[in-house]
Amino acid sequence: MANVPQPSRSTAQVGIVGAGPGGLAAGILLAAGGMSVRIYESQPTIGGRSQRVQLGEFGFDRGPTFFLMPYVLEEIFAAAGRSLGDSVEMTRLDPMYRLVMGRPDAAPLVLDTTQDTKEMARRIASICPADGPAFERFIADNRVKLRLIEPILRSPMRAPTDLLGVGPVIDMVRVGLMLNPHLSVHQLLEKYFQDEHVRLAVCFQSKYLGMSPYDCPSLFTILPFIEYEYGVWHPRGGCNALMLALAEVARGLGVEIVTGTPIGGVEFVGTRATAVRVSDRATSPLAGERIGHDHVVINADAAWAIKNLMPSDVRARAGTEYSDDALDERRYSCSTFMLYLGVEGRVDLPHHTIYTSSRYRENLEDISVNGTLSEDPSVYVCNPSRTDPTLAPDGKSSLYVLVPTPNRKPGTGGAIDWSAERSAMRERTLDQIESKLGVRGIRRRILAEEIVTPGDWQRSNIQFGATFNLAHNLGQMLHKRPQNQLRGFENVYLVGGGTHPGSGLPTIFLSAQISARLLLGQAATIIRTPAAVL
Repeated sequence: MANVPQPSRSTAQVGIVGAGPGGLAAGILLAAGGMSVRIYESQPTIGGRSQRVQLGEFGFDRGPTFFLMPYVLEEIFAAAGRSLGDSVEMTRLDPMYRLVMGRPDAAPLVLDTTQDTKEMARRIASICPADGPAFERFIADNRVKLRLIEPILRSPMRAPTDLLGVGPVIDMVRVGLMLNPHLSVHQLLEKYFQDEHVRLAVCFQSKYLGMSPYDCPSLFTILPFIEYEYGVWHPRGGCNALMLALAEVARGLGVEIVTGTPIGGVEFVGTRATAVRVSDRATSPLAGERIGHDHVVINADAAWAIKNLMPSDVRARAGTEYSDDALDERRYSCSTFMLYLGVEGRVDLPHHTIYTSSRYRENLEDISVNGTLSEDPSVYVCNPSRTDPTLAPDGKSSLYVLVPTPNRKPGTGGAIDWSAERSAMRERTLDQIESKLGVRGIRRRILAEEIVTPGDWQRSNIQFGATFNLAHNLGQMLHKRPQNQLRGFENVYLVGGGTHPGSGLPTIFLSAQISARLLLGQAATIIRTPAAVL
C-alpha cells in the first residue's frame, strides 16, 4: 500500500466522490468553511458529465453546452473570495437559440428567440396575434412564480413541513396556488397560448430535465422564463471551462483533487460512513487504499452510487427505499444519442439550434412510453465555433449533436440493441441535420467523430443510461427525491442532479450549497467550525 498523506485531524475530513460540477462546488464551500477536503475522480480529467471531449484539434463539451442563472455560480466563487467574471469569459447569446419546429404537412416553422421580451412577443404575435400579449403575461407571472419558489430550491426538503419554513406563510399559500400540481407544463400553457407551435416554443425546455412537457409538472414553466429573464450564456472554452475554474479555486483553498481514482465502495459502522475504499483499478497512487473520512459527499450518479458503493446490508438498515429493486422501480429521465463532429468549414447555424419532430408528441411517447426510435427524431445542434474560436481551428467547426432517446430501463428502451442501431441512428441523425437544418454535404465534411449511445452512458456508471438522472415527476420531487443528507445515514450527503432541487447546472450548484450548509451545520456541533460562510 502507498503511504497516503491524510488531511489534518484538527479539522473534519470530507471525502467527495466525483469531480463533477456538484462535487467541485461542494469542495469549495466546505473548504471555505474550514474543512479538509479530498475529491476522488474516477476519470483522468475532471468535470463528470461536464468533461471536455477532445478529438485532435476539435474540442467539445461532453454534456451541458449552455449556462443559465450565472448568479448562482457567482455565489460559489464569492464564498472563496473570488469572482466568476475574473475566471471565465461569459458571452450572452442572441439569438438564445433557433427553434425549427417540424410540421407534418408544411415546411418547418423557424423562430429565433431573443431575451428582448417585447421583440419576442412581436415574433410570437407573427405566428398567432393573440399569443404575443399572452407571452408578456406568461413572463410576468413566472417572474412572481420563480421569486416565490426560489427559497424552496435553496432549502433542504426532508418532509412536507419543510415547505413551511422557507418563507412567510402568505408566500407559501401563493406558491401552492401557482404550482398547479394537477397540471403538466403543456396543460398550463394551454391557459396562455392558442397556437400549438407557440406552446411548443415555451415547453420544449422540459427536455432539459429529460422529460416530456405532457408529463412534466407545471412548476417547470420557470425554465423558459429563466432563459428570457437571465439569458443563455456561453463560457469561453465551453462549460468545461467552468469546471476548470472551479477546480482552480478549490485547489487554492487547499482542496486535493485526485483523478484516475475510482471509488470501489464506502465503508460503514452502522449507518455512519467511516472510509472510502479506492478501487484496485485506479491509475493513481491511491489504488487499493482505504482512506478514513468524517463525512462522505457523493457526486456520482445518485441511483448508481447508492446501489454500487453502499453495502446492501447497510442500505437495508437505513430504509427499504435504498434496495436495488426500489431504486430500479423509480422513474428515470430519457437518454441521449450523441455525435461530436469536427467538420471542415463554417456551419451556417446559430450557436444553438433545436429541431422538433413534425410529430412531436408521438416522438416523446416513443422515448418515454414505447421505448422505440422515431423515424423523425428531434435533434439539437450546438455550433459553438460560431461564437468561440477556441474549440476548433480557424475555418473549421465543432458540432455537438444530441438526439433524445429512450433510456435503458427494461420496458422503456432496454430492449434496443445499440450495437445494431448505432450506425443506423448516425445516418438518421445526419439526414436530419441536412434535410431539416439545411447543412448540406455534412458527411463529406466530417474530419473527426465520436459517437455516444445510451449503452455507453450506462457503461459510464449512469443508472439505465438516463443522462438527466431521476425523472422530475411529482413523486420524485422535493422530499421524495433522494435527500441532500441521505435519509437514514448519519454523515452521507448527495450533490448533483439526482438530489434536490434537481438536474441542470444551476440547480446542481444549488444542491451543493444545500448539502454544504447541512454538513457545516452538523460539523459545527462536533468540531466548532464556523458555518457562516454560506
